[in-house]
Amino acid sequence: MATGGVVSSAHPLASYTGVKVLESGGNAIDAAIATNAVLAVTQPHQCGLGGDVFYLTYMNEDGHVNFLNGSGRSAKRATIESYSQRGLSRMPSKGALACVTVPGCVDAWYALHEKYGSKNFRDLLEPASNYAAKGFPVSHSLSAAIRAQVTRLQEFTEWRRIFMPEREAPQPGELLIQKDLAWTLRKIGDEGKNAFYKGELSEKIARTVSSQGGLLSTEDLSSHRSDWSEPVHTSYRGFEVYETAPNSQGMSALIALNIVEKYDLRGLGFLSAEHVQLLVEATKLAYEDRAKFIGDPDFVDVPTELLLSKEYSSKKTKRTTSYTTHERPSLDNLGRDTTYFAVADKNGNCVSCIQSLYETFGSGIVAEGTGIVLQNRGSYFSLDSKHHNRLEPRKRTFHTLSASLTLRNDEPFLVFGCMGGDGQPQTHLQVFTSIFDFNMDIQEAIEAPRWFLPGTIYEPPSGLHVECRFPADTVHALRQQGYVVVVEDELWNDAGHAQGILRSHGVMMGGADPRGDGAAIGY
Repeated sequence: MATGGVVSSAHPLASYTGVKVLESGGNAIDAAIATNAVLAVTQPHQCGLGGDVFYLTYMNEDGHVNFLNGSGRSAKRATIESYSQRGLSRMPSKGALACVTVPGCVDAWYALHEKYGSKNFRDLLEPASNYAAKGFPVSHSLSAAIRAQVTRLQEFTEWRRIFMPEREAPQPGELLIQKDLAWTLRKIGDEGKNAFYKGELSEKIARTVSSQGGLLSTEDLSSHRSDWSEPVHTSYRGFEVYETAPNSQGMSALIALNIVEKYDLRGLGFLSAEHVQLLVEATKLAYEDRAKFIGDPDFVDVPTELLLSKEYSSKKTKRTTSYTTHERPSLDNLGRDTTYFAVADKNGNCVSCIQSLYETFGSGIVAEGTGIVLQNRGSYFSLDSKHHNRLEPRKRTFHTLSASLTLRNDEPFLVFGCMGGDGQPQTHLQVFTSIFDFNMDIQEAIEAPRWFLPGTIYEPPSGLHVECRFPADTVHALRQQGYVVVVEDELWNDAGHAQGILRSHGVMMGGADPRGDGAAIGY
């Protein structure tokens, strides 16, 4: 807990860097950029300059929540036909053809800084460039991630050169040095975003992708832009809960919240079978709408007002008691590789940020000479011409990335998010209700036993995973109801890693997930 400012991120060095920016007089935006840049160095398997980003911001000068969409669009030449001509019936998950969307992270940094930043931009990137140049200690999770990807990514020579310099994964505690990435960060700091989207870096990115048979071009990079727009939101028991808008899946959490608001959760009892069933079934109903409606609003008519109306949720509520038997759950599509962080400064300014490469080390392609790991976010597109998330030129894919920011009495109260791919709205729902209904603090809510329901917009939810800390009576009752329940470790890694900040009476309390490497630091 602190009064000067708090940063809660998925890596201690990133949180420490953000707090130092706040201590030196920077605002929440400055700290967010510096924090994100360090995460790009210390979590190269989960996020980076080659990925996408979404931000929710609350700045006192505005007095309301803003949404910055920093996700990239597909290449101009990206069509279903271009893939079918190559004999592909589904999007690949690695390689140049998986790298089909423009990385949006760097442009979003500049959009944030131009609107709200107070510190010199180059100075904000300097800690990250120093960690990249001099090295940082490899965590157990990063070491394990590199080892796990050897078979999948061994064909990518740049990836092997950087992350397996001794022809094997670095051990925990060894220094990982990324000199190319250090050079890239300094170049962006010196020359601005055009260095990435219109200059030498864009040429290196396009040349690397093209040489491996991909479609991304310098024209695609130069035409990219981030967009400021309105977030989606709903009210819940006196709180105003905001989420990142489509093409983000964040609205799913709000649909589920509207459904459970009709029930007395405290009366059901925390982690009772009835409590868990209600949240799980509300999630399933919300995911029906997610699979049907959410996509790029420039290509898809998303009926936001209808989906978030209380009248609509009342109709959905009638179906929350229709429990069904589930097939054994599949974990093939878990999203383990995203990072989330929250920032709050002493003036009440807050930032909620989610950033990712999508899968571990994204496409596996590292733009030659840059250290930039390129995302495979476009692999979520469908090659089914009838699907609303079908691949089309200059289109943003459905995005699993979701961030939240909650107001109470018109002031920021909760800044929260998590990694976890398609499961992110489920974690949002569990943590929201733990805080709003059961009066937990942020750390208690994050550490509470968590359940997970696998499923994507292409595959309906199946089965139910629960951490072994759930009461045995609850697990038994769920099975009696027909759920196939798989009991996992007590702090199951695949349940997602969450971070957050609670603000109340001028005090900020940070929370970080023990399932990951995160740390909440304040001053």
